[in-house]
Amino acid sequence: MARIYISLGSNIDREYNTRAGIKALRERFGPLQLSSVYESEAVGFEGDAFYNMVIACDVSLDVRATNRVLAEIEDTHGRDRSGPRFSSRTLDLDLLLYDGLVLDDDGLRLPREEILKNAFVLWPLAEIAPDRIHPLVPKTYAELWADFDKSKETLAPVDFQF
Repeated sequence: MARIYISLGSNIDREYNTRAGIKALRERFGPLQLSSVYESEAVGFEGDAFYNMVIACDVSLDVRATNRVLAEIEDTHGRDRSGPRFSSRTLDLDLLLYDGLVLDDDGLRLPREEILKNAFVLWPLAEIAPDRIHPLVPKTYAELWADFDKSKETLAPVDFQF
């Protein structure tokens, strides 16, 4: 079994799609560990604010099969891939970590660069995996979050009932 961490985001019917994404992940992978939900401004384009969170679970699939399942869940929930890379999304599921695997092959890069670049990824990851060490940076996610420049993004916890 591999421990994975997934970033979930939505800015289209975001409460519904966040719940639907969690439900689909639970149906596919079983028990989940959920971070809080955070509201963030759209990054890279002008658009409605996102709900973001990080989800951890254990999988028996290999890394590529796991990534395919995430894409299938996105597609099932109306993900439109025809527009620009940075655009509104019903559901965005990004594989952040697959155990401690370091990979940069055929469009799949682990750990995801967004971990170190975006508060809406790092804060919820630090919340549910504070003592885990980043595979490329010898610091825990709690340490990385403590050192993060929090003035770069507006991010706020949401009172979200699961």
